[in-house]
Amino acid sequence: MVEVLVAVAIIAVLAALGASAVFAGLARAKQVHCANNMRQIGVALTAHAVNNNGFFPETTHTVAVNKAWIAALEDEMGPNYDELRLCPADPYKEERLERGGTSYILNSYIFVPEIGPFGEELSSPCNNMQCIEEPARTLMAFIVSEEQTVEATMDHTHSRGWTRSWENVLRDIQPDRHRTGRPDNDHSRGSANYLFIDGHVETWKASDVKQRIEAGENFAEPPNLREDA
Repeated sequence: MVEVLVAVAIIAVLAALGASAVFAGLARAKQVHCANNMRQIGVALTAHAVNNNGFFPETTHTVAVNKAWIAALEDEMGPNYDELRLCPADPYKEERLERGGTSYILNSYIFVPEIGPFGEELSSPCNNMQCIEEPARTLMAFIVSEEQTVEATMDHTHSRGWTRSWENVLRDIQPDRHRTGRPDNDHSRGSANYLFIDGHVETWKASDVKQRIEAGENFAEPPNLREDA
């Protein structure tokens, strides 16, 4: 009887380990798929800029939904348009598909002009390739937060407000989009993909992103604007 119980216990442990490996493999596959989507979006954004005197498409902050970037890139992204604009790990991808939304949002430092309390323009928009001094170090797009609406209007961050505020970051983006199991309370376990202006994608651990924000680094800010650059 003891031997049977030991055998059952061993089988249970092996099954648990096998299940963990399977879930980890699925999460990794979705992360790779998502990164490829972001690279394709980067290619489409660059192609649009090349054909429009260096200008990237705008967000719904400044133009109507049917003219904003995710709609404007449909031709550049081709027949895989619906698949490319949705992260396979996004739990709301079906709702975003139905509403014309996207799992990816653009960096407001680049795509949204800074406006003062009285409607005055505090900084000029920088959504032109010639405006980007260090494309390999300047972030273009992130994965949208689960807290945000699935509507097509949610296509850009509010990243100027991220400095030292992890809560503001979580309202915009999902640093733990790629994880196994349930999220922890502060979403610092897991990782997410980040698209840069030059088209390359990096995967960052959520814990590292949280640490950088709490240290006062707003990584969404273009390097030429940072005091410590």
